[in-house]
Amino acid sequence: MSMRQAKFTIGDVVRHRQYGFRGVVFDVDPIFSNTEEWWESIPEEVRPHKDQPFYHLFAENEETTYIAYVSEQNLLADETGKPVSHPDVPSFFEVQANGRYVPRDQQVN
Repeated sequence: MSMRQAKFTIGDVVRHRQYGFRGVVFDVDPIFSNTEEWWESIPEEVRPHKDQPFYHLFAENEETTYIAYVSEQNLLADETGKPVSHPDVPSFFEVQANGRYVPRDQQVN
């Protein structure tokens, strides 16, 4: 199984290709690293391949905020420039004036 370079990095704002929810990447798994039960709960016709990066997101939709685990094939860069309002974002990220999300433990003073 070959590993691909992740397309997105921690702090990137992305949106789901099919479901439209948005989120900030807070962790990246080089390949699938969730439970078999979780993977099998996805309908087979849309189930992603395991040999691609998967992203942990502070996600939001019109109704709520939550944590999402999404395959790279289902994500696009979010170009709206709108902030993500997930309540955990301020604990993990510093939001810069240009809208970039910088992990708090990687800030340069």
